[in-house]
Amino acid sequence: MLDDKAVLTGKHLMMGNSAMVEGALAAGCKFFAGYPITPQNEVPERMSRRLPEVDGIFLQMEDEIASIAAIIGASIAGTRAMTSTSGPGFSLMQECMSWAACIELPIVVGDVQRTGPGSGIVSLPHHGDIMQARFGGNGDYEVITLAPSSCQELFEYTFEAFNLADKWRTPVVVLSDSWLGHTHEKVIIPSKEEMEKKIFPREKGSPNATQFFTTGKKRYTKFKIPPTPQIGTPYFPRWLPSVTHSEMGIPVEDGKISNKMVNAICKKITNNEDEICMYEEYYMDDAEYAIIAYGIPVRTGLRAVRDARKEGIKIGLLKLITVWPFPSKKVQELAKNVKHVFLPEINLGQLLPEVERVVCKEGVGVTFIPQISKLHEPKEIMKAIQEVTAA
Repeated sequence: MLDDKAVLTGKHLMMGNSAMVEGALAAGCKFFAGYPITPQNEVPERMSRRLPEVDGIFLQMEDEIASIAAIIGASIAGTRAMTSTSGPGFSLMQECMSWAACIELPIVVGDVQRTGPGSGIVSLPHHGDIMQARFGGNGDYEVITLAPSSCQELFEYTFEAFNLADKWRTPVVVLSDSWLGHTHEKVIIPSKEEMEKKIFPREKGSPNATQFFTTGKKRYTKFKIPPTPQIGTPYFPRWLPSVTHSEMGIPVEDGKISNKMVNAICKKITNNEDEICMYEEYYMDDAEYAIIAYGIPVRTGLRAVRDARKEGIKIGLLKLITVWPFPSKKVQELAKNVKHVFLPEINLGQLLPEVERVVCKEGVGVTFIPQISKLHEPKEIMKAIQEVTAA
């Protein structure tokens, strides 16, 4: 149950970073550990005020490595836990991201991206952490990554990140950026009762449980995902190793068991794409062309679609809310029904290989529209649309 003070309700004019905090609190987050880094500083600042109000715990750590390690410990103790950071700090967290995926531990990381590489520019947006969210740590593993495009969605999908983390026992990343994080917009927060109904309950396990890690049969197409081991209860192995382990949590040096473990932690995500992936479609019913976008480029992409429609161009937009796992089936379905795809990204093409991998199988071309350190203007996307449709 949520504490009466755990969530705000009603309409609020709210900064994106604040919306991320309130989404976490509405989901029952009771522990936050973090370290200051622009442009996400408003997240830990607000957490430091709000968590004590709801009997939660806020810790400012000495660095980002300690921050993510602390929330792993809190999750093992049975608490919904979160940290937040930006690009350079997210880089430091990758070892623990890989570890949490290995031991199938639910945590949530908010990444308010900024211009890179290196320290870059702290005040400008750059979706430079897309590939890092998926491939940043060592080894093969899968995480779930969401990309909101508004303050309302930062609230809603930070809330949903905790449900996804607990359901699939995996780290979940919420990708924002410096502009979205500092945008102020109306955020509508449902009642405490409505939010409670949406919370996915974390199973605690039982003293008679004999299995601590995901197993799969029939080439890992179906999974029994056991409850998260919780320290302080009988349902806890003697250790949660960061090394290859059997289903019982016993460290091994065995290639066959390694193959089974790696396939299990990856395919529990990739084989359930239909259940995990979220997206929205705009003007796609009669579309002959399509924009695929995620994050804040969705906003200017949608404006470009409306402008193109006024010129008689039948174009729609597929908004990817879930970036990882990549919604291959939905993109392939789209590609079968359009002549060409446009992809605006605030980077030099981090999701482009995935889009091309799927779309080109259907013989459909892709026009990539890059930007660095700024959001596309609708006229830039419109120009690309006009060049293709006029040919």
